Amino acid sequence: MSVEPTPANGFEFAYPVIVIGGGGTGLCAALAAKDGGADVLILERDKSLLGTTAMSTGLIPACGTEEQKRRGIDDSPERYVSDIMGKTKGRTDETAAMTLAKESAETIGWLRDSHKINLNLIDDFLYPGHTAMRMYGMPHRSGAELMGALMDAAGAAEIDILTEARATKLYIDSGKNITGVQIERPNGDIENIGCENLILACCGFAGDAALVEKYIPEIKNAVFHGHPGNKGEAMIWGDHLDAQLADMSAYQGHAGLAVGHGIPILWPSIMQGGFQVNIAGERFADESQGYSEQAVKVIHQESGIAWSVFDQRCHDLMVKFDDYQDALKAQAIVMADTIDALAQKTGLPVERLKQTLADVAAHTKGQTPCPFGRDFTGKPVLAAPYYAARVTGALFHTQGGLVVNEKAQVLRNDGTAFSNLFAGGGAARGISGPAADGYLAGNGLLTATTYGKLAGRTAAENVRRANG
Repeated sequence: MSVEPTPANGFEFAYPVIVIGGGGTGLCAALAAKDGGADVLILERDKSLLGTTAMSTGLIPACGTEEQKRRGIDDSPERYVSDIMGKTKGRTDETAAMTLAKESAETIGWLRDSHKINLNLIDDFLYPGHTAMRMYGMPHRSGAELMGALMDAAGAAEIDILTEARATKLYIDSGKNITGVQIERPNGDIENIGCENLILACCGFAGDAALVEKYIPEIKNAVFHGHPGNKGEAMIWGDHLDAQLADMSAYQGHAGLAVGHGIPILWPSIMQGGFQVNIAGERFADESQGYSEQAVKVIHQESGIAWSVFDQRCHDLMVKFDDYQDALKAQAIVMADTIDALAQKTGLPVERLKQTLADVAAHTKGQTPCPFGRDFTGKPVLAAPYYAARVTGALFHTQGGLVVNEKAQVLRNDGTAFSNLFAGGGAARGISGPAADGYLAGNGLLTATTYGKLAGRTAAENVRRANG
């Protein structure tokens, strides 16, 4: 990855707006730019548009929406930002968090009303750190489903998409304004394409082992469960351009990746009263703090393995998720009518498992405090039949990256903004602070969709201004 002066012989062709990356960020950016009247080209390195969004649950948080108001849910940008600052322990940019929170309701409305993305409020459970029901998702709560809808919208908008086009080089003028990109095709052919505005939507660096070891060594031994295109190009180009990078140690982990199946066992199973044990049958942390920070705790257990244990009530909630349906089909979920049978099927020591379940029951009834500080009260005691899944800790995606302003313009180290360079999603610094424990569910797709929207709109404004 390099940054070089504009080639002397110019470009073979040019677009007003180019987007590098065809995931959720890139598609939202392209849709917003097209809405603003700008012609746009998406460059995607793979054969198809997937990205990190396709591997997620597709849940996007939004606050102060009409649906929340109709259902009596008290929420606002201020409340959402308070949740963000609480989860990050005050270690994220509050101004950026407020920008995203204030834009979130409009992002959902824009996607749904202007582009027919079937997003609905999910109000049957809370993720860790959220104090209000504010998650929006597709009917099957699937990132692949969301990506399919975004691709349909891009098709309806007649957005140009070039697949199998890996961006390898950025071109700049004497003022370090972006003038174009170089792409490489699978057969080795090289093309130079000019642009007036460039949006970096090429995600983070979780797929580059060297960068992971450099910035987040605590999770380097985790399974990487993300899009393989996460190679850190945006950060490398930003470094060449003297752009600001921040929170490079931040990431989203997940403590529930089914071993041998690569399917996440989602956290509602835990938040509704389930728990995790190591292979000795013992709990080892407060699971309710969040699935991201729990990942490294699982990795530190013997063999890097844990079992997520829950019951029929939790199972019934989980079947609404496509990921869980996939786990059932893959036989990654164990079911047993008794604790003895559960111990036999999982290989966990039966007496220790019985004691752990008894302890959790006592915590749930308020009879004894959890030694890790978790509050189990307010949920029913787990009851047969029991379910369990053998899991490990995984790295999903990074949360650090290029610092952007309220228009999604990339900032230089001196604090000034590039006029025609933008970033969003994993390419941009998120709002998770500097570590895994600051990640709130939905942070990734909030920055993907909203920064993508803002970048596309600002790029379109630049084009209109340039055209008089």
